[in-house]
Amino acid sequence: MATKNKLMADPKEEFCSNSDCSDYSKKGMGNITKYGHDKNGKQRFICNTCNRVFVETKDSVFYNRKLSEDQIILICKLLVEKNGTRAIGRIMEIHRDTVTDVINDLAKHARAVTDFLIKDVGLTKIQVDEMWSFVKKQKNVKQGDVDSDKCGDW
Repeated sequence: MATKNKLMADPKEEFCSNSDCSDYSKKGMGNITKYGHDKNGKQRFICNTCNRVFVETKDSVFYNRKLSEDQIILICKLLVEKNGTRAIGRIMEIHRDTVTDVINDLAKHARAVTDFLIKDVGLTKIQVDEMWSFVKKQKNVKQGDVDSDKCGDW
């Protein structure tokens, strides 16, 4: 379950993440073009303004990982089901330090979202906490199917 299909990777939806580039963080400027694929089959792009090359998973928890996107998503699902790092490692047959690394990356991204909501959107910390509590309590959010052979009631 890739986040983007090779055919769907659209340069117009990408932006340069090089802070020294004059087109930094500007979408749809026409400066980003497809630039082949990396060894894992991920679409590469090049910024024609600064010549920086990057892959479609930049700035995501999937970036520079040996685990597949499906494995990272399964780690998330197992965390939601209150499995610990050792249990997740056993279930997925990966080292617990790998699980911890993914969790740390997830936490960094969650902090970045929280910082964005406070600094750029203008929410207060209390409002953000209430929002996360609301999200946590939602029962109608489709979570997808978890392979029941790989996890269960622990």
